[in-house]
Amino acid sequence: MPLRAAIRTIPDYPKQGILFRDITTLLGDARAFRKAVDDLVQPFAGAKIEKIAGIEARGFILGGAMAHQLSAGFIPIRKKGKLPHKTVSIAYELEYGTDEMEMHVDAVQPGERVVLVDDLIATGGTATGAIRLLKKLGAEVVAACFVIDLPDLGGARKIEALGVPVRALVAFEGH
Repeated sequence: MPLRAAIRTIPDYPKQGILFRDITTLLGDARAFRKAVDDLVQPFAGAKIEKIAGIEARGFILGGAMAHQLSAGFIPIRKKGKLPHKTVSIAYELEYGTDEMEMHVDAVQPGERVVLVDDLIATGGTATGAIRLLKKLGAEVVAACFVIDLPDLGGARKIEALGVPVRALVAFEGH
């Protein structure tokens, strides 16, 4: 099954006019899930990736599997107030307004090679915030990986403008 066919589209969610790309169907299909993880890690085999950073919440699922495959550590990047130890945070732009995300201050060491992962790249606000947060602690962000890219929204271009290559497995037109 092609990955695109394993992704469910839900019209008018979370609001009218939006086509929500739902990866829970992909995650529930063992073959599709394995293919997605294999395709995400393939360019990094033998690349000495020390950490995978996953953005809450679907990035945790993908990132944990990727970290296992690459024998790397995992860094959870969460919404403010969810992590128990000393954290470093950054504000980032949302479609309407701003939010904050954080990670533990000792999650990454300067110079460590990190791959960022999430399920989808749209406008790029969350992912660019996560990259800035990782770089703030000295990480070398090797790439940003996503199952889905919505190229019409320009997020991948924003990430590439930060000097971070983008890898997406499937692209969908529109929002």
